[in-house]
Amino acid sequence: MQNFKATVVAPEYPPQIKHKVIFETFDTLNPGEDMLLVNDHDPKPLYFQFQIERPNKFTWEYLEQGPETFRVKIGRV
Repeated sequence: MQNFKATVVAPEYPPQIKHKVIFETFDTLNPGEDMLLVNDHDPKPLYFQFQIERPNKFTWEYLEQGPETFRVKIGRV
């Protein structure tokens, strides 16, 4: 069982603040800690946003890839 510092279930948030909540949650992580992102679609655009806004500061690992639920472990480097 994975031990996550935080979990964000993206569909629980309005679209206009989803990414803000995810980045704010990520920013609370210490190096070596992970968060879990749960989403109802592939969060690939978020991955590209992480590459731009937090280059070389994160890891990204799919734990479940749909079709209805996507679970991604996002780690702080």
